[in-house]
Parts: sequence; C-alpha cells; structure tokens
Amino acid sequence: MNLKLSIITPTLNQGKYIKDTIESVISQNNCNIEHIVIDGGSKDNTFQILKDYKHLKWISEPDSGPANAINKGIEMANGEIVTWINSDDYYEKDVLGNIVNVFKKNPEIKLVYGNLTYVNLHKKILKVDKTEKYDLYNFIHKNADSVRQPCTFFRKSLYLSVGGLNEKLKYVFDYDLFIKMLLLVKPYYINENIAFYREYDETLTRMNLRMQGMEIIKVARNYGAKLYDEIVIKSFIKKVLFCKLFY
Repeated sequence: MNLKLSIITPTLNQGKYIKDTIESVISQNNCNIEHIVIDGGSKDNTFQILKDYKHLKWISEPDSGPANAINKGIEMANGEIVTWINSDDYYEKDVLGNIVNVFKKNPEIKLVYGNLTYVNLHKKILKVDKTEKYDLYNFIHKNADSVRQPCTFFRKSLYLSVGGLNEKLKYVFDYDLFIKMLLLVKPYYINENIAFYREYDETLTRMNLRMQGMEIIKVARNYGAKLYDEIVIKSFIKKVLFCKLFY
C-alpha cells in the first residue's frame, strides 16, 4: 500500500521564507507527498511564489488564524497521514520517507514524532534538539514546551476523531491537539532530525508570550492540572510575568 502524506502549510506574508519550506518538501524521496498551502490573504510576494510551483494545492483567502487555516488544509487533504509545517520552517532532506514507512509497516501506530533543530533567520544552526519523550502526564502537569509540532505526524483519522484544532486557541492549538491525541494513542519516536525551526523575535509565539502563557494554563487546567502544578507556575512566571527576562 502506497500511503500518501499530506503536508499543510499555513502562511501569511511569509514570502521571504516560504520557498525554503516548499523546496524542502520537494527534496523528499521515496514517498507520496501532497503539499497544501493555505494563505491568509498575503500582501507580499507570497502569491507570486505559489503560482510558480505547479504541484502545489493552495488557496488564498482571509482566515481567523493559523488553527483555522490548518483545519481548512486538512479538510482538503487526501493523505492518510497528515501534518503541518509553518512557512518559516523546513524539513531535513530525504527524511519523510522514513516517517511514512513507520506508518506503513505498523498499522496500529497513529502518531509519530522525531527531533527538531533550531536555526536562525539565515539557517545557521542554534541548537540540535533531541525531543523529550511525548508523555501525557508531562504535557498536562509539567511542560507544554516539550511539544515539537514540526516533527510530528499523525493519521488523519486520529486528527478527525478528536475534532481537529480548537480555533478558539490562537497560540497553543498544537499543545491542545497533542493532549487530545495522546489521550487515545501511544506515540512512536524516531531518533533522527526531521525538521528545522527558525528562531527569531518576530515569530507569532515570541511576539505574544504572555497570551501564550495564559493559553497554556487554560488548556492544562482543562485537562486536570492544578494551580500548584509545575506547568501552571512556570508558565505564569516565565511567560506571563517575566517573559522579556527569559527570552
């Protein structure tokens, strides 16, 4: 069975980076990939770039944020395996075939994740990160920052079974999604680098650290975290009160 992987890229005014994302998908070998770009109505050169890639499926229209855009993309997706990667991040070369093979050989596996490398604006490596084990207790009670979305893949059926992304969340919709999925399945880990994450001051997360912190607390509490749990205390102190001191 030749499984298809559908990759969704939400974007808005990221023309200076999105070529790297698209080219990193094109560079993959030995797997059947569908790349869907959901543009929120960019005013830069994104539109012209997308037109140059005939293999892409894409739409450009206003949306209510990244979660809405990703939900749209996954609804359009034909692949049994789905994921999303933001338009300022990109994949390791020739790695996605390994991800697909795990799903192909193990029908019982619903969620696969690997490692992430942090780079700066110019793709200089800042940190090679070995992803902390995906653990439901850790996510809810200790550390939301262990979520590594760009290197995580899941069956579309699992995504749909938990209702997709919560569009009311603007910054930690991936954190909420992963908790919902881990309540149902055990994840499978691949110890190799899967993707590169651009770290810079203008990322959505960096520009909204206090709101991110408040959303983490809200989501964690929804799944049973106590006010005295590590995740609540650290999120409040590090992101809400003193975010500029820590980042």
